[in-house]
Amino acid sequence: QVQLVESGGGLVQAGGSLRLSCVASGRIFSWYAMGWFRQAPGKEREFVAAINWSGGITDYGDSVKGRFTISRESAKNTVYLQMNSLQSEDTAVYSCAGARTADTQRAPGHYNYWGQGTQVTVSS
Repeated sequence: QVQLVESGGGLVQAGGSLRLSCVASGRIFSWYAMGWFRQAPGKEREFVAAINWSGGITDYGDSVKGRFTISRESAKNTVYLQMNSLQSEDTAVYSCAGARTADTQRAPGHYNYWGQGTQVTVSS
């Protein structure tokens, strides 16, 4: 069983930056594609970013492309989401997810493991 624990959320002013971390338990983390999703109140879950098993391929949602960067450090079983130029529309609960596949995935249904989420609030 894989468990995912996010951290790094908080309150930030518009234009600021935050880095989210997601630590995974389990030795097979390095074989999984990982992703970040977010959900704002009253809205559907939105794909943010994904990274393949090796870290060599990344994918981003259109609303964050050019501002967010996903990366992973397999030695620490950790995936990161660096968020720059934050806007009020980025306010949401951010969750990391792991998929039992090597390739990046956009659909939430393709992920097998989920963290509990961390709140990001951007004040304008």
